[in-house]
Amino acid sequence: MQVIYGVNPVKETLLDNKVQTEKVVLAKGRRGHDIQEILELSAQKGVAVEYNDRNYISNISGHKSHQGVICICGDYIYASVDDIIANCHESLKGGLALILDGIEDPQNLGSMIRTGHCFGINGIIIPQNRAASVTPAVIKVSAGTARHIPIARVVNISRTIDYLKARGFWIYGADASSDKDLYSCDYKGQTALVMGSEGKGIRPLVRKKCDFLISIRMSGNIDSLNVSVAAGIILYEMTNKRGRY
Repeated sequence: MQVIYGVNPVKETLLDNKVQTEKVVLAKGRRGHDIQEILELSAQKGVAVEYNDRNYISNISGHKSHQGVICICGDYIYASVDDIIANCHESLKGGLALILDGIEDPQNLGSMIRTGHCFGINGIIIPQNRAASVTPAVIKVSAGTARHIPIARVVNISRTIDYLKARGFWIYGADASSDKDLYSCDYKGQTALVMGSEGKGIRPLVRKKCDFLISIRMSGNIDSLNVSVAAGIILYEMTNKRGRY
């Protein structure tokens, strides 16, 4: 079981029929339109609601940013890579997946889940080891969008890229040292974007598996962006070139 905290994450958890929710806990005196929605969703799903003080909720959730609402539910259920391949948004004309090669910061993972969902990508692939997983903190940062996009957790990113290639995907890796800027590609067909870890970037073996390495042109004194910001810029250009916007 896990404790989901925050208004939007709790609301999206209640809307997710795949998740078994045990109960919702609200801070005493907590009111408002969002809380009314949570109460109505809880009633529809037969989920018990209790009221308690904010210190109790902080202790249960382990966080102070709970907005006076938590729910206790089953662990996050990961999708398969095949689920991601099948989850193709019509407007993306062929599909677009995001592969995260060792993102360790939950804030970055949550931010990229939210960004990926907003751009309608197929799903996100993360490694099982030495990387952030989908925790309540990640779900909070994603504003609950982790409930609406398939996320697969795989043993080996390199082998997963081979699997995607065998199914017609072109693999683009974000690499600040590449001479090929992201605006020079058309991103047609089935496509996957690889983003590397915060400190080291894409690992050498994974880098070799990429069909193209692309970079973002910059003119500032600092030559690298936060990985979640870079992912947002590249995903926008990819979806733009594919005719979504």
